[in-house]
Amino acid sequence: MNYFKFSIGLIAWIVASSMSVTQAENWANWRGPNGDGISNETNLPTKWDSTTNVLWKSPIPGVGHSSPIIWEDKLFTLTAYPEKNEKALLCYDCKNGKLLWQTTVLKSKLENKHGDNSFASGTPATDGKWVYVSFLDGEDVVVAAYDFTGKLVWIQRPGKFSSPHGYSCSPVLFENKVIINGCSKSPDSFVAALSLTDGKPLWKVALPNLSHSFSTPIFRKIAGKMQMIFLGNKEVASYNPEDGSKYWFVNGPSEDFCATPVYNEKRGLILISSAWPLRNLLAIKPDGQGDVTKSHVVWQSKEGAYYVPSPVCTDDYLFSTMTNGKVNCIEIATGKVLWTQELGKQYASPVLSNGLVYMPNDDGVITVFKAGPTFVPVAKNAMGEMMYASPAISNGKIYLRGDKHLFCIGK
Repeated sequence: MNYFKFSIGLIAWIVASSMSVTQAENWANWRGPNGDGISNETNLPTKWDSTTNVLWKSPIPGVGHSSPIIWEDKLFTLTAYPEKNEKALLCYDCKNGKLLWQTTVLKSKLENKHGDNSFASGTPATDGKWVYVSFLDGEDVVVAAYDFTGKLVWIQRPGKFSSPHGYSCSPVLFENKVIINGCSKSPDSFVAALSLTDGKPLWKVALPNLSHSFSTPIFRKIAGKMQMIFLGNKEVASYNPEDGSKYWFVNGPSEDFCATPVYNEKRGLILISSAWPLRNLLAIKPDGQGDVTKSHVVWQSKEGAYYVPSPVCTDDYLFSTMTNGKVNCIEIATGKVLWTQELGKQYASPVLSNGLVYMPNDDGVITVFKAGPTFVPVAKNAMGEMMYASPAISNGKIYLRGDKHLFCIGK
Protein backbone atom coordinates (compact mmCIF):
# COMPACT_ATOMS: atom_id res chain seq x y z
CA MET A 1 0.00 0.00 0.00
CA ASN A 2 1.18 3.53 -0.76
CA TYR A 3 0.87 5.04 2.73
CA PHE A 4 1.62 8.54 1.48
CA LYS A 5 -1.34 8.46 -0.93
CA PHE A 6 -3.48 6.77 1.72
CA SER A 7 -2.63 9.50 4.27
CA ILE A 8 -3.36 12.30 1.79
CA GLY A 9 -6.65 10.67 0.89
CA LEU A 10 -7.59 10.23 4.55
CA ILE A 11 -6.79 13.87 5.31
CA ALA A 12 -8.86 15.01 2.33
CA TRP A 13 -11.78 12.86 3.47
CA ILE A 14 -11.57 14.25 7.02
CA VAL A 15 -11.48 17.84 5.73
CA ALA A 16 -14.41 17.22 3.40
CA SER A 17 -16.36 15.53 6.18
CA SER A 18 -15.69 18.36 8.62
CA MET A 19 -16.77 20.90 5.99
CA SER A 20 -20.02 19.05 5.39
CA VAL A 21 -20.66 18.90 9.13
CA THR A 22 -19.96 22.63 9.41
CA GLN A 23 -22.35 23.41 6.56
CA ALA A 24 -25.10 21.09 7.84
CA GLU A 25 -27.79 22.71 9.96
CA ASN A 26 -31.09 21.89 11.55
CA TRP A 27 -34.23 23.61 10.29
CA ALA A 28 -35.92 23.72 13.67
CA ASN A 29 -38.80 26.17 13.22
CA TRP A 30 -40.73 28.29 10.73
CA ARG A 31 -38.30 29.80 8.20
CA GLY A 32 -35.25 27.98 9.52
CA PRO A 33 -32.32 28.74 11.85
CA ASN A 34 -32.78 32.53 11.97
CA GLY A 35 -36.46 32.70 11.07
CA ASP A 36 -35.69 34.41 7.75
CA GLY A 37 -35.71 31.58 5.19
CA ILE A 38 -31.93 31.63 4.73
CA SER A 39 -29.76 28.50 4.77
CA ASN A 40 -25.96 28.45 4.97
CA GLU A 41 -25.74 25.17 3.06
CA THR A 42 -24.01 25.27 -0.31
CA ASN A 43 -24.38 21.84 -1.91
CA LEU A 44 -28.07 21.76 -2.77
CA PRO A 45 -29.44 20.51 -6.08
CA THR A 46 -31.03 23.07 -8.38
CA LYS A 47 -32.70 20.68 -10.82
CA TRP A 48 -34.82 17.60 -10.20
CA ASP A 49 -37.75 15.67 -11.64
CA SER A 50 -39.75 12.57 -10.71
CA THR A 51 -36.59 10.42 -10.67
CA THR A 52 -33.48 12.63 -10.72
CA ASN A 53 -32.33 13.95 -7.33
CA VAL A 54 -35.52 12.78 -5.57
CA LEU A 55 -34.11 10.68 -2.73
CA TRP A 56 -37.51 9.65 -1.43
CA LYS A 57 -41.19 10.43 -1.76
CA SER A 58 -43.56 9.51 1.06
CA PRO A 59 -47.36 9.77 1.38
CA ILE A 60 -48.58 12.25 3.97
CA PRO A 61 -51.93 11.56 5.64
CA GLY A 62 -54.64 14.11 6.33
CA VAL A 63 -54.78 17.69 5.11
CA GLY A 64 -52.56 20.60 6.13
CA HIS A 65 -50.32 23.43 5.03
CA SER A 66 -47.86 23.05 7.92
CA SER A 67 -44.26 23.29 6.71
CA PRO A 68 -41.76 20.61 7.73
CA ILE A 69 -39.04 21.15 10.32
CA ILE A 70 -35.89 19.04 10.66
CA TRP A 71 -33.78 18.02 13.64
CA GLU A 72 -30.92 15.70 12.66
CA ASP A 73 -32.65 12.56 11.31
CA LYS A 74 -36.23 13.50 12.27
CA LEU A 75 -38.81 15.49 10.31
CA PHE A 76 -41.90 16.91 12.01
CA THR A 77 -45.02 18.50 10.56
CA LEU A 78 -48.71 18.91 11.40
CA THR A 79 -51.85 17.57 9.75
CA ALA A 80 -55.61 17.47 10.27
CA TYR A 81 -58.29 14.87 9.64
CA PRO A 82 -61.40 17.04 9.09
CA GLU A 83 -63.70 14.02 8.76
CA LYS A 84 -62.69 12.99 12.31
CA ASN A 85 -62.27 16.50 13.79
CA GLU A 86 -58.66 15.57 14.64
CA LYS A 87 -55.42 17.56 14.53
CA ALA A 88 -52.13 15.68 14.77
CA LEU A 89 -48.33 15.84 14.93
CA LEU A 90 -46.39 13.62 12.50
CA CYS A 91 -42.79 12.38 12.76
CA TYR A 92 -40.82 10.98 9.79
CA ASP A 93 -37.40 9.39 9.35
CA CYS A 94 -35.32 11.79 7.24
CA LYS A 95 -33.21 8.92 5.88
CA ASN A 96 -35.99 7.08 4.08
CA GLY A 97 -39.25 9.01 4.51
CA LYS A 98 -40.84 6.41 6.78
CA LEU A 99 -43.65 7.67 9.02
CA LEU A 100 -42.32 6.79 12.48
CA TRP A 101 -45.34 7.88 14.51
CA GLN A 102 -48.27 10.24 14.69
CA THR A 103 -50.12 11.50 17.72
CA THR A 104 -53.47 13.27 18.01
CA VAL A 105 -53.09 16.68 19.67
CA LEU A 106 -56.77 17.70 19.58
CA LYS A 107 -60.09 16.11 18.82
CA SER A 108 -62.81 18.74 18.85
CA LYS A 109 -65.21 20.69 16.64
CA LEU A 110 -63.30 22.51 13.91
CA GLU A 111 -63.16 26.30 13.75
CA ASN A 112 -64.30 28.48 10.84
CA LYS A 113 -61.57 29.29 8.35
CA HIS A 114 -60.76 30.91 5.01
CA GLY A 115 -61.19 28.62 2.01
CA ASP A 116 -57.45 28.75 1.26
CA ASN A 117 -56.43 27.98 4.84
CA SER A 118 -56.23 24.54 6.47
CA PHE A 119 -56.85 23.26 10.00
CA ALA A 120 -53.13 22.53 10.33
CA SER A 121 -51.33 25.54 8.87
CA GLY A 122 -48.92 26.42 11.68
CA THR A 123 -45.40 25.02 11.68
CA PRO A 124 -44.02 23.26 14.79
CA ALA A 125 -40.74 24.17 16.49
CA THR A 126 -38.16 22.08 18.30
CA ASP A 127 -35.15 22.55 20.58
CA GLY A 128 -33.85 19.06 19.86
CA LYS A 129 -35.46 17.70 23.01
CA TRP A 130 -39.17 18.38 22.59
CA VAL A 131 -41.46 19.47 19.74
CA TYR A 132 -43.83 22.40 20.33
CA VAL A 133 -47.12 22.75 18.45
CA SER A 134 -50.14 25.03 18.46
CA PHE A 135 -53.72 24.51 17.31
CA LEU A 136 -57.09 26.13 17.92
CA ASP A 137 -59.79 24.43 20.00
CA GLY A 138 -62.90 26.52 19.40
CA GLU A 139 -61.51 29.91 20.48
CA ASP A 140 -58.92 28.44 22.85
CA VAL A 141 -55.30 28.64 21.75
CA VAL A 142 -53.73 25.28 22.57
CA VAL A 143 -49.95 24.90 22.90
CA ALA A 144 -48.40 21.50 23.59
CA ALA A 145 -44.97 19.92 23.91
CA TYR A 146 -44.12 16.35 22.87
CA ASP A 147 -40.95 14.34 23.19
CA PHE A 148 -39.31 12.68 20.19
CA THR A 149 -41.30 9.47 20.75
CA GLY A 150 -44.64 11.27 20.51
CA LYS A 151 -45.35 11.34 24.24
CA LEU A 152 -47.17 14.40 25.57
CA VAL A 153 -45.01 16.42 27.99
CA TRP A 154 -47.38 19.32 28.68
CA ILE A 155 -50.38 21.14 27.21
CA GLN A 156 -51.57 24.68 27.98
CA ARG A 157 -54.24 27.16 26.87
CA PRO A 158 -52.70 30.65 27.12
CA GLY A 159 -55.60 32.66 25.67
CA LYS A 160 -58.39 33.15 23.13
CA PHE A 161 -58.24 33.64 19.36
CA SER A 162 -61.12 34.68 17.11
CA SER A 163 -60.97 35.01 13.33
CA PRO A 164 -63.12 33.99 10.35
CA HIS A 165 -59.85 33.23 8.54
CA GLY A 166 -58.91 30.37 10.89
CA TYR A 167 -55.62 29.81 12.69
CA SER A 168 -52.00 29.34 11.65
CA CYS A 169 -49.77 30.21 14.60
CA SER A 170 -46.22 28.89 14.39
CA PRO A 171 -44.65 28.79 17.87
CA VAL A 172 -41.12 30.17 18.01
CA LEU A 173 -38.49 29.50 20.67
CA PHE A 174 -36.30 32.03 22.45
CA GLU A 175 -33.98 30.84 25.23
CA ASN A 176 -36.29 29.17 27.79
CA LYS A 177 -39.52 30.43 26.21
CA VAL A 178 -42.14 29.48 23.63
CA ILE A 179 -43.52 32.65 22.03
CA ILE A 180 -47.14 32.51 20.83
CA ASN A 181 -48.84 35.09 18.61
CA GLY A 182 -52.48 35.29 19.67
CA CYS A 183 -53.31 38.56 17.90
CA SER A 184 -56.93 38.39 16.70
CA LYS A 185 -60.37 39.98 16.96
CA SER A 186 -60.87 38.37 20.38
CA PRO A 187 -61.09 40.70 23.42
CA ASP A 188 -58.30 38.47 24.79
CA SER A 189 -55.96 39.30 21.88
CA PHE A 190 -52.39 38.73 23.09
CA VAL A 191 -48.78 37.79 22.55
CA ALA A 192 -47.27 35.56 25.24
CA ALA A 193 -44.20 33.68 26.38
CA LEU A 194 -44.61 30.22 27.92
CA SER A 195 -42.03 28.20 29.80
CA LEU A 196 -40.35 25.49 27.73
CA THR A 197 -40.35 23.29 30.83
CA ASP A 198 -44.05 23.20 31.70
CA GLY A 199 -45.85 25.68 29.42
CA LYS A 200 -46.81 28.03 32.24
CA PRO A 201 -47.03 31.74 31.29
CA LEU A 202 -43.84 33.75 31.86
CA TRP A 203 -45.38 36.92 30.48
CA LYS A 204 -48.46 37.91 28.49
CA VAL A 205 -49.09 41.23 26.74
CA ALA A 206 -52.66 42.33 25.96
CA LEU A 207 -53.16 43.72 22.45
CA PRO A 208 -56.08 46.18 22.65
CA ASN A 209 -56.11 47.23 18.97
CA LEU A 210 -58.13 44.24 17.75
CA SER A 211 -56.86 42.98 14.42
CA HIS A 212 -55.52 39.87 12.72
CA SER A 213 -51.90 38.82 12.70
CA PHE A 214 -50.58 35.50 11.40
CA SER A 215 -46.98 36.71 11.47
CA THR A 216 -44.23 34.92 13.39
CA PRO A 217 -41.85 37.26 15.28
CA ILE A 218 -38.07 37.29 14.80
CA PHE A 219 -35.33 37.91 17.35
CA ARG A 220 -32.24 40.01 16.69
CA LYS A 221 -29.67 41.80 18.82
CA ILE A 222 -29.88 45.36 17.49
CA ALA A 223 -28.81 48.68 18.98
CA GLY A 224 -27.20 46.91 21.93
CA LYS A 225 -30.25 44.90 23.03
CA MET A 226 -32.13 41.74 22.07
CA GLN A 227 -35.31 42.70 20.25
CA MET A 228 -38.38 40.68 19.34
CA ILE A 229 -39.87 42.23 16.20
CA PHE A 230 -43.60 41.59 16.27
CA LEU A 231 -46.31 42.54 13.77
CA GLY A 232 -49.78 42.85 15.26
CA ASN A 233 -52.04 45.15 17.29
CA LYS A 234 -52.20 47.43 14.20
CA GLU A 235 -48.50 48.26 14.58
CA VAL A 236 -44.93 47.14 14.04
CA ALA A 237 -43.32 46.83 17.46
CA SER A 238 -40.12 45.81 19.19
CA TYR A 239 -40.42 43.97 22.49
CA ASN A 240 -37.96 42.78 25.08
CA PRO A 241 -38.42 38.99 24.83
CA GLU A 242 -37.32 38.57 28.44
CA ASP A 243 -40.33 40.31 29.98
CA GLY A 244 -42.64 41.52 27.18
CA SER A 245 -41.91 45.22 27.68
CA LYS A 246 -42.08 47.36 24.55
CA TYR A 247 -39.08 49.29 23.19
CA TRP A 248 -40.59 51.08 20.19
CA PHE A 249 -43.48 50.93 17.72
CA VAL A 250 -44.65 52.21 14.33
CA ASN A 251 -48.39 52.77 13.91
CA GLY A 252 -50.02 50.78 11.11
CA PRO A 253 -49.30 50.87 8.26
CA SER A 254 -52.57 48.94 8.02
CA GLU A 255 -54.79 46.66 10.10
CA ASP A 256 -53.63 43.09 9.52
CA PHE A 257 -50.33 41.22 9.00
CA CYS A 258 -49.46 37.82 7.54
CA ALA A 259 -45.79 37.74 6.51
CA THR A 260 -42.85 37.41 8.89
CA PRO A 261 -40.51 40.44 9.12
CA VAL A 262 -36.88 40.27 8.01
CA TYR A 263 -33.83 42.18 9.20
CA ASN A 264 -31.24 43.48 6.75
CA GLU A 265 -27.99 43.75 8.69
CA LYS A 266 -26.05 45.67 6.03
CA ARG A 267 -28.49 48.59 6.03
CA GLY A 268 -29.68 48.08 9.60
CA LEU A 269 -33.32 47.95 8.51
CA ILE A 270 -36.38 45.96 9.54
CA LEU A 271 -38.46 45.20 6.44
CA ILE A 272 -42.18 44.51 6.83
CA SER A 273 -45.34 44.48 4.74
CA SER A 274 -48.89 44.89 5.96
CA ALA A 275 -51.61 42.61 4.61
CA TRP A 276 -55.15 44.03 4.75
CA PRO A 277 -56.88 46.23 3.79
CA LEU A 278 -53.77 48.04 2.57
CA ARG A 279 -50.49 46.43 1.57
CA ASN A 280 -47.61 48.74 2.36
CA LEU A 281 -43.90 47.89 2.47
CA LEU A 282 -41.84 49.67 5.16
CA ALA A 283 -38.14 49.91 5.99
CA ILE A 284 -37.65 50.84 9.65
CA LYS A 285 -34.56 51.81 11.65
CA PRO A 286 -34.84 49.66 14.80
CA ASP A 287 -32.96 51.86 17.27
CA GLY A 288 -35.64 54.15 18.65
CA GLN A 289 -37.76 54.46 21.77
CA GLY A 290 -41.51 54.83 22.05
CA ASP A 291 -43.54 56.01 19.05
CA VAL A 292 -41.12 56.19 16.10
CA THR A 293 -43.76 56.36 13.35
CA LYS A 294 -42.56 59.75 12.08
CA SER A 295 -38.86 59.44 12.89
CA HIS A 296 -37.65 55.94 11.97
CA VAL A 297 -39.47 54.89 8.79
CA VAL A 298 -36.69 55.25 6.20
CA TRP A 299 -38.92 54.55 3.21
CA GLN A 300 -42.27 53.04 2.36
CA SER A 301 -43.84 51.82 -0.86
CA LYS A 302 -47.00 50.14 -2.09
CA GLU A 303 -45.12 48.84 -5.11
CA GLY A 304 -43.59 45.46 -4.29
CA ALA A 305 -45.57 45.12 -1.05
CA TYR A 306 -46.55 41.54 -0.28
CA TYR A 307 -49.43 39.78 1.43
CA VAL A 308 -49.16 36.19 2.73
CA PRO A 309 -45.74 34.78 1.70
CA SER A 310 -42.71 35.98 3.67
CA PRO A 311 -39.72 37.36 1.72
CA VAL A 312 -36.00 36.58 1.68
CA CYS A 313 -33.21 39.13 1.39
CA THR A 314 -29.51 39.38 0.61
CA ASP A 315 -27.29 42.29 1.62
CA ASP A 316 -28.76 44.50 -1.09
CA TYR A 317 -32.00 42.99 -2.39
CA LEU A 318 -35.36 41.85 -1.05
CA PHE A 319 -37.27 39.17 -2.98
CA SER A 320 -40.98 39.31 -2.29
CA THR A 321 -44.02 37.69 -3.86
CA MET A 322 -47.73 38.35 -3.89
CA THR A 323 -50.30 35.59 -3.73
CA ASN A 324 -51.15 36.52 -7.33
CA GLY A 325 -47.72 35.26 -8.46
CA LYS A 326 -45.85 38.52 -9.02
CA VAL A 327 -42.29 38.16 -7.71
CA ASN A 328 -40.40 41.41 -7.12
CA CYS A 329 -36.74 42.23 -6.58
CA ILE A 330 -36.52 45.35 -4.42
CA GLU A 331 -33.45 47.46 -3.74
CA ILE A 332 -33.23 47.58 0.06
CA ALA A 333 -31.48 50.94 0.24
CA THR A 334 -34.25 52.75 -1.65
CA GLY A 335 -37.33 50.53 -1.96
CA LYS A 336 -37.10 50.67 -5.74
CA VAL A 337 -38.48 47.65 -7.63
CA LEU A 338 -35.71 46.44 -9.96
CA TRP A 339 -37.61 43.63 -11.69
CA THR A 340 -40.90 41.76 -11.60
CA GLN A 341 -41.67 38.24 -12.82
CA GLU A 342 -44.88 36.22 -13.02
CA LEU A 343 -44.07 32.85 -11.40
CA GLY A 344 -47.54 31.55 -10.53
CA LYS A 345 -50.01 31.99 -7.67
CA GLN A 346 -48.26 31.39 -4.37
CA TYR A 347 -48.94 31.02 -0.65
CA ALA A 348 -45.67 29.31 0.33
CA SER A 349 -42.58 31.35 1.25
CA PRO A 350 -39.24 31.09 -0.60
CA VAL A 351 -35.87 30.03 0.79
CA LEU A 352 -32.40 31.33 -0.04
CA SER A 353 -29.22 29.25 -0.20
CA ASN A 354 -25.79 29.84 -1.78
CA GLY A 355 -26.95 32.88 -3.74
CA LEU A 356 -30.05 31.15 -5.15
CA VAL A 357 -33.72 31.72 -4.37
CA TYR A 358 -36.01 28.67 -4.39
CA MET A 359 -39.49 30.07 -5.07
CA PRO A 360 -42.41 27.59 -4.87
CA ASN A 361 -45.89 28.21 -6.25
CA ASP A 362 -49.27 26.67 -5.45
CA ASP A 363 -49.07 24.33 -8.46
CA GLY A 364 -45.97 22.70 -6.99
CA VAL A 365 -43.46 24.32 -9.36
CA ILE A 366 -40.26 25.51 -7.68
CA THR A 367 -38.45 28.17 -9.69
CA VAL A 368 -34.76 28.60 -8.88
CA PHE A 369 -33.14 31.94 -9.79
CA LYS A 370 -30.06 33.93 -8.90
CA ALA A 371 -30.49 36.42 -6.08
CA GLY A 372 -29.46 39.51 -8.02
CA PRO A 373 -30.62 42.82 -9.54
CA THR A 374 -31.59 41.14 -12.82
CA PHE A 375 -33.75 38.06 -13.20
CA VAL A 376 -31.52 35.09 -14.05
CA PRO A 377 -33.50 31.83 -14.00
CA VAL A 378 -31.64 28.62 -13.19
CA ALA A 379 -34.33 25.92 -13.26
CA LYS A 380 -38.03 25.11 -12.93
CA ASN A 381 -38.91 21.94 -11.03
CA ALA A 382 -42.46 20.55 -11.10
CA MET A 383 -43.49 18.29 -8.22
CA GLY A 384 -46.71 17.11 -9.82
CA GLU A 385 -49.06 18.16 -7.03
CA MET A 386 -50.32 21.28 -5.28
CA MET A 387 -48.06 22.83 -2.65
CA TYR A 388 -48.86 25.37 0.08
CA ALA A 389 -46.12 24.57 2.60
CA SER A 390 -42.71 26.26 2.53
CA PRO A 391 -39.45 24.36 1.91
CA ALA A 392 -37.06 23.26 4.65
CA ILE A 393 -33.31 22.78 4.14
CA SER A 394 -31.10 20.53 6.24
CA ASN A 395 -28.02 18.33 5.79
CA GLY A 396 -27.64 19.09 2.09
CA LYS A 397 -31.26 18.26 1.28
CA ILE A 398 -34.45 20.15 0.46
CA TYR A 399 -37.64 18.90 2.09
CA LEU A 400 -40.92 19.76 0.39
CA ARG A 401 -44.50 19.11 1.41
CA GLY A 402 -47.12 18.74 -1.29
CA ASP A 403 -50.80 18.17 -0.64
CA LYS A 404 -50.28 14.40 -0.90
CA HIS A 405 -46.59 13.65 -0.35
CA LEU A 406 -43.39 14.68 1.39
CA PHE A 407 -40.33 14.89 -0.87
CA CYS A 408 -36.64 14.75 -0.05
CA ILE A 409 -34.51 16.38 -2.75
CA GLY A 410 -30.75 15.83 -2.72
CA LYS A 411 -27.75 14.98 -4.84
